[in-house]
Amino acid sequence: MAIIGKDITVLLVADDVYIDLRNYRDITLVGIDAAGETWTLTERKAGGTGAQGLATIERYLVQATNGAAWQELTQAAASTVVTTSAQDVVAIHVDHIEMSEGYTHLKLTSTSTGAVFAIPHNLRYPRTPANLPALV
Repeated sequence: MAIIGKDITVLLVADDVYIDLRNYRDITLVGIDAAGETWTLTERKAGGTGAQGLATIERYLVQATNGAAWQELTQAAASTVVTTSAQDVVAIHVDHIEMSEGYTHLKLTSTSTGAVFAIPHNLRYPRTPANLPALV
């Protein structure tokens, strides 16, 4: 369990949930059951205000089926949205410097039945798992 609290933490139910990134430098959002899904990335300020789309998605990873080889896909321009058609898994990485000034929370939302797992990583201040700050 040394990785939890040292490098990463995990939020297993994160679809349409704002994740507090003030203690992390990066986050990887993993969407499951992605076939035919549209995924939207949104940021907001700590007080719950200023929600807006975060147009930062240029590259993302997909798997055709769970456990298959990852494939990197690109979009012509950075966007707030990724649409998957024949993939079951999508992974989107966001670095903290991609967020707008003063914005601290991020969420990925499915338009259908997809599930989202959040993996905040690169903790600013590593600590024991029991002392990790709340993510939501």
